[in-house]
Amino acid sequence: MSGAAIVEREFLACLGRSHAEARPFRHWLLENALPGKTCCAIDALPFRPAAIADTLGKRETHNSTRIFFAPEQQQRFPVCADLAAALQDKAVTAEIEARCAVGLAGSYLRIEYCLDTDGFWLEPHTDIGAKLFTMLIYLSAEPGCEKWGTDILDARQRVVETAPYRRNCGLIFIPAADTWHGFRKRPISGVRRSLIVNYVKPEWRSRHELAFPERPVG
Repeated sequence: MSGAAIVEREFLACLGRSHAEARPFRHWLLENALPGKTCCAIDALPFRPAAIADTLGKRETHNSTRIFFAPEQQQRFPVCADLAAALQDKAVTAEIEARCAVGLAGSYLRIEYCLDTDGFWLEPHTDIGAKLFTMLIYLSAEPGCEKWGTDILDARQRVVETAPYRRNCGLIFIPAADTWHGFRKRPISGVRRSLIVNYVKPEWRSRHELAFPERPVG
């Protein structure tokens, strides 16, 4: 079985186990999203956190330092290629469509690898616009990392819950006007590592961020 097929099998099993939460907006919490070997291979990637003074509450503040599993990285690192191929596969996108009631045909896969350090924060935002689907997969296992989960907020931007941050666990939601989330500034001792997976609309301008810029989801 290929590496991509193994990733696909594990992720589909994860989706099958996931449970939808209704408040303050519909979201799914994930456990064991990826094979253990895939997580270890991502650990071994030769990327280091960029020296960033302040994000100003937005990832795009420092766009030049962001890491995407785009074609160049897929050519260099098999784990990037395997993950991208699995999440592009029709079986995976069809299961996401069925479970999350979202249409992905014609969209494009985008995978970002985030390495956040002390001082990182994100202002409350909703991910509406060109993003059709958002998934976060947490990868760190440092002591204290259980406090590093994504904050889930209500319409008044009050924290309702914080997603559990555990290695290989995560969060899915379908961006809408009420999907407020963020990351309150809090101590990060080490590196808060995560994957952000989106399927985005065809008009997405930053084509270099896409896993398959010339191949939309079928």
